[in-house]
Amino acid sequence: MNRYLSRFSGVALALFAAFSVSPASAADKLTVAHSTWVGYGPLYIARDKGFFEEEGLDVDLLVMEDVKTRMPALAAGRIDVAVTTIDTVLTFTTPKRPLVYLFALDDSAGGDGIVANKDITSVADLKGKSVAYTEGSVSQFFLSVLLKNEGLTLADVETQNMTAGDAGAAFVAGRVDAAVTWEPWLTRGKDTEHGTLLVDSSSTPGLITDVAVTTEKTLSERKDDLKAFYRAWVKAVDWQKENEAEADEIMAKGVGGWLKDPAVFAETRGGIVFYDGDMNASFMDPANEDGILGTISDAKALGEEAGLFKLESDPKSMVVPDIVQ
Repeated sequence: MNRYLSRFSGVALALFAAFSVSPASAADKLTVAHSTWVGYGPLYIARDKGFFEEEGLDVDLLVMEDVKTRMPALAAGRIDVAVTTIDTVLTFTTPKRPLVYLFALDDSAGGDGIVANKDITSVADLKGKSVAYTEGSVSQFFLSVLLKNEGLTLADVETQNMTAGDAGAAFVAGRVDAAVTWEPWLTRGKDTEHGTLLVDSSSTPGLITDVAVTTEKTLSERKDDLKAFYRAWVKAVDWQKENEAEADEIMAKGVGGWLKDPAVFAETRGGIVFYDGDMNASFMDPANEDGILGTISDAKALGEEAGLFKLESDPKSMVVPDIVQ
């Protein structure tokens, strides 16, 4: 399971989430929903080490795997905060129920990438080749940005739509020329006789970034709580840096699922970077061209070009920089 894998479970689950989760406003708890992903581990450090409590918060962490359940539940006010990738937010924000970005949690720093046949030595060489990736996911966004930088689009490759795990397996089996995937398939792909690691996300900082997001309504009603939530996150990330082994135990137990083994969690964690206070101050700064606004702009242009959504909001209006100040 990965934070991208369950994005396409269907409308029925979306409706289930929107109407079965208790209204967030019914209690003083701050309800935060996430999928099973290594980057969300510090949320459990903040809970178990009492950082939420220190900030005067009662936080309820919920696992909601499918983004099609998580984001409609957020928009409907059934949860207070959701965590997901930057590009995903644009698919779910509407003028009626606008969403806003609060702060960054983690950045893919080698955990995502493209494996390709050895005769493909650059992204430009993907033109005309069969490339496996999950349509509508952050993998598509990653590939689209890389192609755009070479003057190409998705129309220039032969798309094979499948989950990232299946994409990696298809490449290992020699059924496609390239695959956009993650570990362990990046390593398995490059270790084949025909394969090489073409590029990974360590070369694109800030592109595949998980963020905390809420509605404008919740922001207006609970801004102090959201600032406290961020402060607890920063405390957790700082604590993790000084206590890696114990932190992996806490995070693996909290996040659970396919990451429940601390050794697996630690190995997967090697492909991401947790955002601390300094990183967030820079990344969320609207004046920083390489920060969140740059990623939103790329996601907007490519998502609209692919027909995934039509963003009616001004990207600048979606960023709340003072949460991290």
